Amino acid sequence: MVLRVITGIIGMAIAAIVIQFGGAPFAIFAFVLALIGWHEYSSAFAKNGFMTTYVFGALMLFLILLCAWLGSVEELLAIITLGTLAIFMLTVILYGSTRPTEAGISVAGVLYIALPFAHLIMLRFISDERKPLDEVNNFANFAAGGAANFFNVDSGQLLDLFTEVNFDVGCSLVWILFLCTWASDTFAYFVGSLVGSHKLAPSISPNKTVEGFLGSVVGTTFTAVFFGTFIFSFPLVEMACAGAMLSIVATLGDLVESVIKRFVGIKDSGFLIPGHGGVLDRFDSIFFTAPIFYYYVQAAEII
Repeated sequence: MVLRVITGIIGMAIAAIVIQFGGAPFAIFAFVLALIGWHEYSSAFAKNGFMTTYVFGALMLFLILLCAWLGSVEELLAIITLGTLAIFMLTVILYGSTRPTEAGISVAGVLYIALPFAHLIMLRFISDERKPLDEVNNFANFAAGGAANFFNVDSGQLLDLFTEVNFDVGCSLVWILFLCTWASDTFAYFVGSLVGSHKLAPSISPNKTVEGFLGSVVGTTFTAVFFGTFIFSFPLVEMACAGAMLSIVATLGDLVESVIKRFVGIKDSGFLIPGHGGVLDRFDSIFFTAPIFYYYVQAAEII
């Protein structure tokens, strides 16, 4: 548990830095995580005798994320189409060593991993407009003054560090997405541990309970309203709906990953994050919440 907490804190710190920087660091970090996720996916199926088209899959994944970074929607569709056709063509070119089943698993894996990360990139770069952050600025003034008195340093320099933080629209939306997804998992765990008695999906994930799920919905809705409305100044009703929706989608994403792991017979997808498993383990909910939230933002005309 201690190791899990420590690595969780380190992971959140790294995520905070990357989200705030945006730009190339954010995109490159998404590229790296997606490629690691593809490796974990391919390794898991290889243990069951299904060899993915590893190199072609990695190339297709890379090009999908590149198009998302460059904002090239038509090129993105072209890469998905041509990449899918190319992978299935390998069943002819490499007849006998690449089966249609493996081609199907390969395409499914690439899209399952690449498209969520692509939408995460598009969400981060959705707009350069800055949101009014009166609440954050008020807190910055208070925190800078308190820290200056405690450490006996210039409060002006500390205030500059706070107020220069880049909270444009895309940055704010990514924070809401991650905070709500983390909240969904956290509230589900603690509420389920305390009062959970009715199993939600016992044949898929025995530890999930109906009570934990309901706690997740309430807690995530509160998180979305608190951060989305009172911190980042987005509309209250839209944020409340987003929180409830994200908690449901996050739970389904977690269950989908559980189904995949049960099929291939593994407990964790990898060992990249001590105490947390691999990329697929940590981002299983994000795989579903990122695309859904991206289109919700567009449909609800939040920006």
